[in-house]
Amino acid sequence: MYIKDLSQFEGQEITLKGWVSNKRESKGLVFLILRDGTGLAQCILDANNVNEEIFNNARRLGIESSLSLSGKVVKDERQIGGFEVQVNGLEVYQYTENYPIAKKEHGVDFLMDHRHLWLRSQRQWAIMRIRNQIIYSIHRFFQEREFVQMDAPLFTGNACEGTTNLFETEFYGEPAYLSQSGQLYGEAMAMAMGRIYTFGPTFRAEKSKTRRHLSEFWMIEPEMAFYDIFDNMDLIEDFLRHVTQEVVQHCESELKVIGRDVEMLKKVTAPFPRLTYDEAVRIIKGEQNVEGKNSILTLEDDLAKVKARIIKVQQEISDREQRIATPGMKKGEIAFNQRKVDDLKSELRDLEEDERNIPQWLESARGFEYGNDFGGSDETVLTRLFEVPIMVYNWPHAVKAFYLKRDPENEQFARGVDVLAPEGYGEIVGGGERETDLEKVRNKIIEHELPMHEFEWYLDLRRFGSVTHSGFGLGLERMVAWICKLPHVRETIPFPRMYGRLFP
Repeated sequence: MYIKDLSQFEGQEITLKGWVSNKRESKGLVFLILRDGTGLAQCILDANNVNEEIFNNARRLGIESSLSLSGKVVKDERQIGGFEVQVNGLEVYQYTENYPIAKKEHGVDFLMDHRHLWLRSQRQWAIMRIRNQIIYSIHRFFQEREFVQMDAPLFTGNACEGTTNLFETEFYGEPAYLSQSGQLYGEAMAMAMGRIYTFGPTFRAEKSKTRRHLSEFWMIEPEMAFYDIFDNMDLIEDFLRHVTQEVVQHCESELKVIGRDVEMLKKVTAPFPRLTYDEAVRIIKGEQNVEGKNSILTLEDDLAKVKARIIKVQQEISDREQRIATPGMKKGEIAFNQRKVDDLKSELRDLEEDERNIPQWLESARGFEYGNDFGGSDETVLTRLFEVPIMVYNWPHAVKAFYLKRDPENEQFARGVDVLAPEGYGEIVGGGERETDLEKVRNKIIEHELPMHEFEWYLDLRRFGSVTHSGFGLGLERMVAWICKLPHVRETIPFPRMYGRLFP
């Protein structure tokens, strides 16, 4: 019996197994919030309905004690999930004391050091269930369209874009690298199977501590024979729409737990704007408006609003802390005000981060140099003007990978596409049409100073049956971050590996 199924057993006797997520007592009553991995439920022990031993055992329970309890399922819409359990039997597997993650607020470093326990919290539970739904929906999308899932190697002797940011290791006496992408191998598999996708871990040794970077992350990389860049963009749009709407449909309670505005996700059903690199640059620099909105003016207005809100929040925190310190206030009122203070302090941290970031975004937007790739600031400036993902295509070939096809109408550009998530989240998908001309690929390998002998197998794909083909890569953790509206990718994966973080 699982908590998620309680609604099916109203009025019946059931048994649940799980852990104590929270506990409180009042005269003759013990209120337990039980979690079992599928959900949470309030379970009530009344001293009048259980024997003294069971009641005292319940009083001894600490946070994360493990137990089995029996009782009657009763409907109560005020409770978590709309049902509670009136307990008449209890078996304790383990009593706990001094659980390190208390109700009080902890710093990020503390929580990351205790990630193995932090995962048990309701918010992290909800994020992981949403991640699971995203993964399931990804497989459904490709399997229903008869793509073949295949696997690229994690040990590679060469790299898609050089070895500067790769983890080097040793493979039976020879240097090898942990893969940053399975894309080159995906091309080979697509030439055999037509349409394939890979789904696996990838690695990048960037010494970056931004909110978007992990050293170990999961990539979904489809590759399709006979697809040009526009076929590719159509597929990407269908794919992102499918996954997002399945999350909205199947993760209503989890999205509610994390406070996600579901209406924003529902807007993903609208067509995705498609901008050339030139158009995107003009928008970033404030030279072209989007439905009457100007990037520079919007940022300036946002900064003014942030500064005004900071003043109001600081004042409300001060007012509520004074109330808490006033003698004679009831415990319930103290607890209410303390929760408000904690929420306001959390909001204040976000506001103060915006106050630091927005001037940097403004400076970056005003000084953007044509021909450069977009950095995180540039993507943020651009996507804050849109409510759905946008596609930026036809990039300067100098800033893109060697394997992308030149635009036949203007060879200064590559037929690449980046998909940028709205609300300031930036790139979640990168892809494009692959170059099919053998000599052009060979010249690009030379230009990028890559070892030619390590790419002979890749050049064979142009020698034997070369066809138009395209593909893309989706960073799973960035997708989770956007859908859940998380401030940092560290919460998107069970045990994040990033610069400075190898344990637990």
